[in-house]
Amino acid sequence: MTDNRYVAVEGVIGVGKTSLARLLAERMQAKLILEEVEENPFLKDFYRDRQQFAFQTQMHFLFSRYQQQRSLRQMDLFSERMVTDYVFPKDRIFANLNLSERELVLYEKMVSWLEMDVMKPDVTVYLQAGTDTLMDRISRRGRPYEREIDRDYLHGLNEAYNHFFFHYNDSPLLVVNTDAIDFVNHSEDFDDLERRILTHRHGTVYYRPIEREEIS
Repeated sequence: MTDNRYVAVEGVIGVGKTSLARLLAERMQAKLILEEVEENPFLKDFYRDRQQFAFQTQMHFLFSRYQQQRSLRQMDLFSERMVTDYVFPKDRIFANLNLSERELVLYEKMVSWLEMDVMKPDVTVYLQAGTDTLMDRISRRGRPYEREIDRDYLHGLNEAYNHFFFHYNDSPLLVVNTDAIDFVNHSEDFDDLERRILTHRHGTVYYRPIEREEIS
């Protein structure tokens, strides 16, 4: 049986999904598809005033993600491997968290039509972390458009992600708590996680990281 060829990595802002996606793509010699976040012209304004700029920000992300997903359908996954740092259905997490009731009605009409044309990954990796860990990582990476993110919003988003993936069944799901793993700086962590990602094929599994010996 061959390894999974289309891997999607997901998680909240700052959890490390793009870092893991890059590492996997390099190791798998796969095409890397990254979500176009910084290209959204409304994002900085959204973090400053979420109510005023939520709908514009949401629509830009929705159609940007859809355009990327359409291009994926042209790839031959029998000869190419692919890693993405998002799944299309997660768009609903932000919509339900940020849009008004009237905006949601319009949004649902559009997204229900668009998602019919979206490919499903062979496996989805959901990276988790505590809100304090996320705030620390966001602060350390220092992206200008993220400076306005407040802890309450991030905590609510974190809870919404957990709820979404608790009910997720579009593909086999591997849940990884990144509070207890460092796949960027410890090669043994990444090696073990990669093996589990490429061989996980059924249902939802909570990944148990390897235990490293402490050096005194």
